[in-house]
Amino acid sequence: MRVMAIVLIVLGALALGYQGFTYVSRSTVAQVGPLEVTAERQKTVWMPPVIGGIALTAGLILFLAGGKRAV
Repeated sequence: MRVMAIVLIVLGALALGYQGFTYVSRSTVAQVGPLEVTAERQKTVWMPPVIGGIALTAGLILFLAGGKRAV
């Protein structure tokens, strides 16, 4: 339970800090004989700050509600 809480806290903080990520997509546009034309497209995935806040809050609640383990 605590591991999941820590993962949610870390992911929530990262989502709030970065608010998205960018990646490059390569695709073949045309191929004429031995020549191959490729295109690189940069795509951005935007992540709303609300998602990061929800994940961070849920992680904190799980972490605090986990309590101490009995030995």
